[in-house]
Amino acid sequence: MTLLGIGEKIRRRRVKKYRENDMLVNAVSDNVTAITTGSKAEGLTCLNESDCDILFVPNSVLCVEAGVNLHTIPEDIEMFITDTRVYPGHCRMLFKRPSSTRVTNRYIYTALCDDGQGNVLLSSALFLDRMVK
Repeated sequence: MTLLGIGEKIRRRRVKKYRENDMLVNAVSDNVTAITTGSKAEGLTCLNESDCDILFVPNSVLCVEAGVNLHTIPEDIEMFITDTRVYPGHCRMLFKRPSSTRVTNRYIYTALCDDGQGNVLLSSALFLDRMVK
């Protein structure tokens, strides 16, 4: 990487600056947390050098692994539990608890479906379809 002009010191500084930028963006938003990902998060590219991949995480939703005590999580957060008993590298998100005070995110609510066994799942296909429209 040094031969390409991307030394370790430069990379660390870029990573630090992108994290600082994320913190500034997140300080003014109550609804979502923005996380820079990809080549920018790794410090491999400058600000205008490439695309910027950002993951937006809604603060009103939490997905936990099986075995986590749901009673320790505030009731104003919607709860999903991951079910990893599917294909390797995949999981199913089982809807366990709606928020007690917040209105359910409309993109998430319209992406919920029944799996035929009485479980409510979050469908990635439906979610992406709603986000694109």
